[in-house]
Amino acid sequence: MSFGRFVRRAGELVVQPRMGFGDPHAMRRGLIATWAADATTCGTLTLDSYTRVNDLKAAADALRDGSPLNGYPIVTHSVDTTRRLLEGIAHESFPVQVRHGSAKPQDIVRALTAVGLDATEGGPVSYCLPYGRTPLRESIANWRETCGILADSAETPHLESFGGCLLGQLCPPSLLIAVSVLEGIFFTRNGIPSVSLSYAQQTDPAQDEEAIRALRTLAARHLPTDADWHVVLYGYMGVYPTTTHGALNLLKASAELAARTGTERLIVKTVAESQRIPTVEENVQALEVAAAAARAHTPQPSTRDTGILDEASALIDAVLNLDDDLGRALAEAFARGVLDVPFCLHPDNTGQARSTVGDDGTLRWTATGAMPIPPSAADHPLTSERLLTALTHVARAFDR
Repeated sequence: MSFGRFVRRAGELVVQPRMGFGDPHAMRRGLIATWAADATTCGTLTLDSYTRVNDLKAAADALRDGSPLNGYPIVTHSVDTTRRLLEGIAHESFPVQVRHGSAKPQDIVRALTAVGLDATEGGPVSYCLPYGRTPLRESIANWRETCGILADSAETPHLESFGGCLLGQLCPPSLLIAVSVLEGIFFTRNGIPSVSLSYAQQTDPAQDEEAIRALRTLAARHLPTDADWHVVLYGYMGVYPTTTHGALNLLKASAELAARTGTERLIVKTVAESQRIPTVEENVQALEVAAAAARAHTPQPSTRDTGILDEASALIDAVLNLDDDLGRALAEAFARGVLDVPFCLHPDNTGQARSTVGDDGTLRWTATGAMPIPPSAADHPLTSERLLTALTHVARAFDR
């Protein structure tokens, strides 16, 4: 059974950790604990930072010297090592996804398919602009090739767009939705039949509900009718609460948001997020807390409409109208500022867009540059002090 089909047929929210260890024994223990949690789960192999940037020599040196890694170096470990790690664990009732962060993921995909895995994530825009300096056109070419490798090498290939997580915070929902849908279209046009579209929890629950419903509407409108797709929500990716009660309550809020909107999968965060890499036990706690919170809620209808759907639709249509080849269209969209990520310093981002957290707690555009959407009225000028206040808005609210 494919990763996507497992999630869609689970019958309740699927919860998933961000978990990666360099040592195969530790990684296996983490997967077993995830599988055994009191929740419907899927597994994660999160890769190390050396592998993400293709510094394979550094990854090999770390393994040789016994230096700790912040994830699993799937390209450097042998195929036999990773197969032994997965033996008896990765199967139809517990699929495993490889998570990385690379703008050049071809070797990663070759390595994961060689050991029998078929699900990963990323995207030509979302694993390029906010985090590195790889030219956008190069990243698009890399991801086009990656789609081909995955489609040719995996029996049931699945790709998740990271587009709903641009910058982690302070990016208004319409751009997150637009990039996630556009990357989903890119994947399907390049041979991937099963995709997931992401959205990262932001600063206001009602705004997030509206955003996720808009994402579902636009996915149904733009993805092929025979595509297998679902939505994945990321727990808040910005500055995290420092107290245990604050972190747990924010986690519960993530799960409740997923349940209310009919979201199929949730990437959790733990009580340790503000301090260090979480332990296996802290990951399991997060999975079980999230599952319990989600089980207490059911999907709820909502008629709220502040224009998120119209904004995201305008962005998607503007990009699709630039070129029949979506890869060229994405590159051109950023060159013209039709897509523009606020506070992103990548050379291929025009950098005219700005946003803030309004006095009501919602994310708002204060400047939209050449994007085909109007800015909102700013509550106050975005000074450095207000920027810091906006960045810590959620952490302070939940720590209180």
